[in-house]
Amino acid sequence: MGNLMGSWRYKEPSTVEECDSTWETDSESDEHQPGGEEEDSGISESMSPADAVRGAEQLDHGSPQFGDMMESSTRMKRSFYAAKDMYKYRHSYPNYKEPRRPNEYRNLRFYLNKIPLVPDGIYIEEILTKWRGDYEKLEHNHTYIQWLFPLREQGLNFYAQELTQDEIKEFQNTREAKRRFLLAYTIMLDFFGIKLLDKNGNVARAPNWQDRFQHLNESQHNYLRITRILKSLGELGFESFKLPLVRLLLEEALVEGTLPNMRHSALEYFVFTLRQHAQRRALLRFAQRHYHPPENFIWGPPKKKRISASGSTGTRVGKSEAVERSAGKARSPREGRNNLEREVEDMDERKSGEWKTVKGSKVLQEGRGRVDLEEYIETIPL
Repeated sequence: MGNLMGSWRYKEPSTVEECDSTWETDSESDEHQPGGEEEDSGISESMSPADAVRGAEQLDHGSPQFGDMMESSTRMKRSFYAAKDMYKYRHSYPNYKEPRRPNEYRNLRFYLNKIPLVPDGIYIEEILTKWRGDYEKLEHNHTYIQWLFPLREQGLNFYAQELTQDEIKEFQNTREAKRRFLLAYTIMLDFFGIKLLDKNGNVARAPNWQDRFQHLNESQHNYLRITRILKSLGELGFESFKLPLVRLLLEEALVEGTLPNMRHSALEYFVFTLRQHAQRRALLRFAQRHYHPPENFIWGPPKKKRISASGSTGTRVGKSEAVERSAGKARSPREGRNNLEREVEDMDERKSGEWKTVKGSKVLQEGRGRVDLEEYIETIPL
């Protein structure tokens, strides 16, 4: 029969429509089926690949002027660069080739405190014990983030080694590495002005949120870091931690107005790190209700064709569908706002001041030390 698989070649997507399947079906019933996590195609308007390459690195992830220009245009368009980047991540890098050199598990060994990060020569335990709250160091050092949050893609620190499938499996099966990974995550959350609430990944404003949010709103290179952190959470076994963080950032950007410069990065990148269609849809519906000006919201459902009683073809605009849902008028028992969307909206009811007790988990109150944080993380089943 020959090598049939050898003749198959991955075809790079060439449009946003080919990169995103968020609204491919508007039913929530497929989310927990084998194909419910990602098989892509379909959404709104897109930049051409040439335009995207020229503007992608500026759009939200670096240049507020470019974002303002796009915002003021009569017809905004999604970034093909961003859509393609998220497509490859959600599909486990379909064009990825394992490195030819032997797998040294350098990321795992770094997290086991056996080797330092390169080129700084710093061990993970030093970061975990001395870097928390050192915001100047966390802001201006640009070599550690690739080591703390490794991916199957090359970052700016070329000394950092990309993850491989085998290393990911070993990492997920190593309790000590996962414990330290969660501690590193809490350090970065604190740097952003956010605190981890419980073993489910729920988050809320930290006591220092005002100063840190102001810094985060102005220091936009940190949006690249947040994208990396979200991707790494998914790679290393903490996919469920993404939804609460992205939901909080969207709320701060769109509702509270504390992070207005972040809103396009959140919508172009953060939301699309989530692998489940239903989670992305719920977040985008939330965002659509709070986005201004509403006519510039380009991440909602596309126009859908329908057959009228007379047999002619008409269109139904995604905005009217959003109005239906906000009024609670689901089109069928299998569609509309199901438990997942209600769960996303229930995140509004966050309690500040202390770590919530969830199903008997320990409570970590504000003002207590790092030892208690480690004790709390020890209770999380890894």
